[in-house]
Amino acid sequence: MNIYSNLGGLIIKHILTLKELSEHEIGDIVIEGMKVKKQPEDYYSALEKKGLLLMFQKTSTRTTLSYQSAINQLGGYAVELDWDKSNFTISPIQYESRYASRNCDIMMARLKKFSDIVELAKYSSVPVINGCCDKYHPSQALADMMTIYEIKKQFDGVTLTFAGIHNNVTNSLIIAALKLGVKLQLVTPMINEASWDKELMEEAKKSGNIIHLSGLEAALATTDFIYTDTWVDMEYFNDPMYDKEKQTRIEQMSPYSITMENLKGYTPYIMHDMPVHPGFEIEEDLIESENSIIYTQAENRMHAQKALLMHLLMK
Repeated sequence: MNIYSNLGGLIIKHILTLKELSEHEIGDIVIEGMKVKKQPEDYYSALEKKGLLLMFQKTSTRTTLSYQSAINQLGGYAVELDWDKSNFTISPIQYESRYASRNCDIMMARLKKFSDIVELAKYSSVPVINGCCDKYHPSQALADMMTIYEIKKQFDGVTLTFAGIHNNVTNSLIIAALKLGVKLQLVTPMINEASWDKELMEEAKKSGNIIHLSGLEAALATTDFIYTDTWVDMEYFNDPMYDKEKQTRIEQMSPYSITMENLKGYTPYIMHDMPVHPGFEIEEDLIESENSIIYTQAENRMHAQKALLMHLLMK
């Protein structure tokens, strides 16, 4: 689904899923992210005086810090708005979006429901970036692809394995892999139903490049990178009302945890989009191991997002 605003004849492009970007556009963003990482001083005024409105309904560490740092280091500024403490909660989104977008040059929204992101973008007069929702996490996938390219210098012939619950991160990785030609192996015995994208999964199946495996062992001999994610959505992790579902997920997913035992001597690069829950989806020692690129992956959120902001605002 490509969502565009068409206000007064002006077509505005939004990044809500990653489907909106072509292979070449993603490649250009990755390369630009690497350039800005190496020579940040060359970009200090790239988006001078441009305003980024940040709206949060979901908790965040990386998205908050990386987007604020990105726009500030490019010469712009950020304004943060708590969605649940604003009038977005008491008025139809379309009216608030029309107003909010008149106060900035671009918006990033981290909301619970994809449908709300779509509604926000539909009525916005500036580009909207999906900063994470129940179905997609495009900002994360861009940083992930940048991290892979930074190490491998190419996408052709690269194999990435995602081991965990099929979720929003999985969807955006699938989109990126389909566009860039990365082979993606999915070890996803459970599905977060809210994240399911039937059309995307049909495309993935037809491609032959996205492969479902029943266990980690089948993936280890061929994978360059192994990627895991939390088994419990961050907004529910400490919610006592969610304890039963949390326990069910832990019991069913434990055999798929990234541990030394489960890696069976193989040494792929280890990825995790954070926040990490050691002892659950990943063994604590592996987080700080020499094959872990988790912190580089997290740092690259800022660099990839600088490139994305420039891509949307400098056209």
